[in-house]
Amino acid sequence: MKRTSTCVSFLPLHILLVSCFLFQLTQSFTLMRDEDNDLVDQICKKTPFYDLCSSILNSNPLTPKSDPKGIALIMVNDILANATDTLDYIEELIKETTDKDLEQELAFCAESYIPVVKYILPQAADAINQSKFGFASYSIVDAEKEIDACSKKFSSSTSSPLGNRNNIMQKLVDVAAAIVKLLLNG
Repeated sequence: MKRTSTCVSFLPLHILLVSCFLFQLTQSFTLMRDEDNDLVDQICKKTPFYDLCSSILNSNPLTPKSDPKGIALIMVNDILANATDTLDYIEELIKETTDKDLEQELAFCAESYIPVVKYILPQAADAINQSKFGFASYSIVDAEKEIDACSKKFSSSTSSPLGNRNNIMQKLVDVAAAIVKLLLNG
């Protein structure tokens, strides 16, 4: 009988030790994640659109393992994905419209987005990979000019079918430009 009571008294001690170990392990993972988020937070605070920057970088599972260069690359790749989606959307609108003026405006925008998708942003990503931040910055500014040209094409019309998309693209490009500027300045 006495032996059973001894085993029972060790049981809470084992539970306590295992609990302490699990708590310590959880705290270590939390600290590691907080350090990663601190890098993202520090970088995003230096961009014009903190919330947008933070949501994109924190939603990407590769971001916590990244350095500032990796964060810039993730942002450029996100812009590329959005630009590709916007170009696909423009092409669909062109197929569906019967309005010749709208079709011409959309065709102009497609011509603006094609180099952004096929050349400009891939070159920016390559430049970041090669630590050529000046060229990456130049490429991002070039992408911004193309998107802006598309936006201005619709300035005379009352509503643009690309208004929200172009606005988001402009903000994404502004965030990426700010991040690359941080890399450029060291």
